[in-house]
Amino acid sequence: MRRALVVLAVLVGQALIGQGLFTGPAQATKDASAGRVALIGVSGLHWNDITQADSPNLWDLTRSSAIGSLSIRTVGGVTCPYDGWLTVSAGTRSAAGYSCGAPPVPEQQGAGAVIPDYRYLIDVAGQRNAGTLGESLKAAGQCSIAIGPGAALGLADRQGAVQQYRSSPLQVRTPDLERCRMIAMDVDDLVRPYLTSGKLPKVPDQLSAAERRDALRMADAKAGALLSILPADTTVLLAGLSDHGSVPHLRVAALREPGAQGHLLGAASTRREDISILPDLTSTILTKLEVPVPSTVVGVPLQVGGPGATFERLQRADATAQAIRSVKGIYFTVVAVLQVLFYLVAFLLLRRRKGLAPVRFAAVALAALPVSSYLVNLLPWSSLPQLVAGVLGWATVVTAVAFAGPWRRRPLGPLAVVAGITALTLAGDLLTGTTLQLNSIMGYSADVGARYYGLGNIPFALLATGTLLATTVIAHRWPGKVGLAAIVGLGTFAMVLGGSGMGSDFGGVIAFVPGIAVTALLLAGRRVSLVKLGAFLVAGGLIVMSFAWLNYLKPADEQTHLGRFVGQVLSGEAFDVILRKLQAMLATLLSPNLMPIVIAAAAFLVYAILRPEQASAGVVPAAFEHSPALRAGLIGTLVSGVVGMLVNDSGAAVLSMALALAVPLLLATGIGALRRDREPVAGRVSSDLAIATK
Repeated sequence: MRRALVVLAVLVGQALIGQGLFTGPAQATKDASAGRVALIGVSGLHWNDITQADSPNLWDLTRSSAIGSLSIRTVGGVTCPYDGWLTVSAGTRSAAGYSCGAPPVPEQQGAGAVIPDYRYLIDVAGQRNAGTLGESLKAAGQCSIAIGPGAALGLADRQGAVQQYRSSPLQVRTPDLERCRMIAMDVDDLVRPYLTSGKLPKVPDQLSAAERRDALRMADAKAGALLSILPADTTVLLAGLSDHGSVPHLRVAALREPGAQGHLLGAASTRREDISILPDLTSTILTKLEVPVPSTVVGVPLQVGGPGATFERLQRADATAQAIRSVKGIYFTVVAVLQVLFYLVAFLLLRRRKGLAPVRFAAVALAALPVSSYLVNLLPWSSLPQLVAGVLGWATVVTAVAFAGPWRRRPLGPLAVVAGITALTLAGDLLTGTTLQLNSIMGYSADVGARYYGLGNIPFALLATGTLLATTVIAHRWPGKVGLAAIVGLGTFAMVLGGSGMGSDFGGVIAFVPGIAVTALLLAGRRVSLVKLGAFLVAGGLIVMSFAWLNYLKPADEQTHLGRFVGQVLSGEAFDVILRKLQAMLATLLSPNLMPIVIAAAAFLVYAILRPEQASAGVVPAAFEHSPALRAGLIGTLVSGVVGMLVNDSGAAVLSMALALAVPLLLATGIGALRRDREPVAGRVSSDLAIATK
């Protein structure tokens, strides 16, 4: 029966074309201003769906277009059709405020329509930008026509009114399209079978392969009916505007215009030539129609990139994101378990002064795991087993290097190697476009984090910790002015790298400044008071706002989210952003993967300092005695980690990763100091430092 309906829909569409209701491609007018934009939103569409056999119309469209991946993340973990179209309307990530499904059905009013209870979105759900696209088109005197409920939501003005509305493409005639420069159509046939309960299902995919193909053919027939009658001067946007189940995916993005065929499609919002985000559609539509883009729109126009675009490449991109998603939770659980077990075993062995060498080796290997999760992206892995093997392989290589050279005989040698490799890896990644952080276990995946680039929150924690620890080794070897210059100079370079145009981390700069300042003060033998610490925090805030303001002065398509945050402050939207980040931060405090690392590392560290002989055979005091500079660096790391936890939405993830790198390396240094004859600290650090750091 279902297959019969599919065939019937296709035949009806062809018959209507033959009878002249759809009269075929209209001729472009000579007036250059008559160019049009058509947005075809096929909710649930991803690149695995596009085949010549099952979706011939979409196949032909994408084969003649620039193509890329669309990250459709709005506010929740998955994006329903309602939220997808609402985000297009608002030009910024938006949500109706509850678990949702399809957009509301408009009420026809003459040639137009009104969306019922539309003001709820603005007055109750807090979606103050809803209607931005429709309002901008109306203010510019541009006619728009919406086909289907989602398209009506996307093109409605701030009162929920739609200029021209048709519930089905069967009601559209050629003169309608020639009158309006903006056309949007909601193709919901592919996602509708998933919405049997009115909401997205809580399973990855509830349809069988055959059922999905049937739904896809219905969607393809509807899209083909519109494509066959579009005026020749129409720029066509194809977008998979929503998810279809409980697992987010990268979706289809395509742009058909002269010269685009065979090229990649991306946007400056992601700094990727093959990935864009939903708000980019809003900006693209307005830009193509030469309508001013409101400052509240966070998207930027889509950009046609280089050649070489293939379906296979985009299918692999989603498969890679799915592989990272499947292993990320397991990875953090394993790291948490290994950290807790390490501290437990280290406590039992060290208090008996046994197993010093194995504990030191395990500490360095454990500290090598975080950076290995980025280095694995230097390898051409394509499956989950290859990903796991690559991470373990890199951890083995880093550990081997830490114990391979003459530096292994020095207590600080392994620490210098692991901390240095960590800092250099992340700094190099920032300088080369952050390809290692994208789709990495401790970075961000393209399906939900494509809007990020530069330094993420967890990479910030590792960059700050690696930089502070590595520079304290320099301060140990060359104390005095040289050591201070290394701490301040290299620390500032890393901070600017992460917070300026090459990166875009907001809270990282605020947290990095007090970490660098506290370390430098302690190295100089100065005391650190709460007043000074507060001043450092204010300085960090002023620096990051300076970065943000300079970024805000750039053109909209060159701004990072630092610059856009300034715009949100000026428009009064910043409070909502801060509240959302605060809620996310507080949620991490209950994470079963993150908090055990914080609790175990902090408890061991505190106990090892207060009861050194009982807890660790004096390993921690031995490390501090060998290198007072290391104590200063560790305190600076803890300050940076705690502040970073409080000012970033990743919360406990920042502090947990800082501790996961710093504390094992501290223990490795202490064991190295115990196993060799006590050597004097090179160049002797002033006695004031020892007093100040107690």
